[in-house]
Amino acid sequence: MALTSVHTVEHPGASDPDYAKNLQRATLASSIGSALEYFDFALYGLSTALIFNLLFFSQADPAMATVAAFATYGVGFLARPFGGLVFGRLGDRLGRKWVLVVTILLMGGASTLIGVLPTYDQVGLLAPLLLVVLRLLQGFGAGAEQAGSTVLMAEYAPVKRRGYFASLPFIGIQAGTLLAGVVFWLINLLPKDQLMSWGWRVPFLLSFVLILVALFIRSKLKETPTFVVLEKNEQIQDKPVKEIFTKGLPGVLVGIGLRMAENGGSYMFQTLSLAFFVSVVGKNADKGLLAWGVTIGSLIGVFSVPFAGHLSDKFGRRTIYRVGAVFMLLYSFPAWWMLTLGNTWLAVFVIAIGIGVAVNTMLGPQCAMMPEMFGNKHRYLGVAMAREISAVLAGGLAGVLGAYIIAVSKGDWILLAIYMATLALITTCSTFLVPETLRRDLLRTDDAVKVSRHETGEGVEATTQRITKIEI
Repeated sequence: MALTSVHTVEHPGASDPDYAKNLQRATLASSIGSALEYFDFALYGLSTALIFNLLFFSQADPAMATVAAFATYGVGFLARPFGGLVFGRLGDRLGRKWVLVVTILLMGGASTLIGVLPTYDQVGLLAPLLLVVLRLLQGFGAGAEQAGSTVLMAEYAPVKRRGYFASLPFIGIQAGTLLAGVVFWLINLLPKDQLMSWGWRVPFLLSFVLILVALFIRSKLKETPTFVVLEKNEQIQDKPVKEIFTKGLPGVLVGIGLRMAENGGSYMFQTLSLAFFVSVVGKNADKGLLAWGVTIGSLIGVFSVPFAGHLSDKFGRRTIYRVGAVFMLLYSFPAWWMLTLGNTWLAVFVIAIGIGVAVNTMLGPQCAMMPEMFGNKHRYLGVAMAREISAVLAGGLAGVLGAYIIAVSKGDWILLAIYMATLALITTCSTFLVPETLRRDLLRTDDAVKVSRHETGEGVEATTQRITKIEI
């Protein structure tokens, strides 16, 4: 498809002296939101496997209580596509900025309220019911938060370094997960009665502080240059939902496939591996020490995510993404086998490499690749749908199905390894279904999911330099 007349309009970044400042502000705004989202989700995941199963569910059958706890964890993922649908539509019609203000309030507010919930011993079945309601609200807000951050940074970033800059907010993911791991380890130092009575509540209440910081930064953020151009050319899509599920459907499906290993693998290493290890070792497992696997993996991710994004600027998005998917495919069986050995420090190593290397090698290029796959008219909604539907199928299902496998198979590691390898294989195959999107012009209104020499990523640099040129 030929480039449209929108390319005659100069990108505001080329003449705006405040562009660099706005780029820094966008990076910080996106990072804080990502940190809050993944602090909450990682903390919820850690608590699901080791605390919520004891506090919010009947202990008549401990194994089924764990399955039920993971089911509430999965409920949050079910809400995410609906949040992505609602807020993604608003993001494509009204702009990226104010949608991100609303989502941070909804997501963070629900997380804070989890910290004041009554337990099963206090109110019975009302406890898990309230937990589910807040988890739904948390997921509804998160459904557009990460998609919005991804789109925001991709549209602000300079073309030649889009992979690197678009990955910077995802350091917030690592920081949030890292913070959750550290906080969880600290509260586990408390005597068990204090941990179960009030200690577990403190991290959720701390979410309120992150909300205030994120709101302050986002209130000063300007709209992305790409969306401004879309408005000036009166190309706002009246029915983005209809378009994304017709013309944009191939992109959504490929995006879902790309996320299966990254998202599913992430939550399997963050939460399911802990529950599996405890089932192997027993109640004497050092849960606080085990959480350091997530912490160290996130610390590695602070460096591996932007590095993978940087490599994707040099070697292409698909190449780096495929390396990460194949690594996870090869890592699945030895990783789950090593967890059966019952050595805590070995388990920490397995989890850290799974998150820090396998998952984040895919996450780095994904930050730019996903927005590049969709046309300007429905980019926010397209990224949101691809991310959040995959979050249900990969991340949400991983906990419930994995916990069920552990319960009925009495901890058969081979089944869990096959499950993870299957996710990695789906993602590996999906990298062959999308053309190289490197340096793709984000003012284009057509999607990139097709096999064509015009979508190889070559020959577009001259077109995009005049649109997004900025000295950094």
